Amino acid sequence: MILSDIGNYLREREYASVADIANRFDTDPEVVRDMLAVLERKQRIHRIQSLAACGSSCRKCDSAATELYAWGRSPDEAAQQAACRET
Repeated sequence: MILSDIGNYLREREYASVADIANRFDTDPEVVRDMLAVLERKQRIHRIQSLAACGSSCRKCDSAATELYAWGRSPDEAAQQAACRET
């Protein structure tokens, strides 16, 4: 598994959880998080804020299942960059 594999996977699915990516590439979620951090620093992906997977507030759900990432820059970053160009 290399960074481009994760990027391609997210591009195809639009978004995925850490658990989905770890299952797809048969690797540990911590390894996936490290690779996602690199892609996020490069602004290839962004993290999606999510609540507990089941919708409750107990926070007992596995964080790998509720931690979501999407392909591309976050809408906020894109808007900030556009505003900087306008001034």
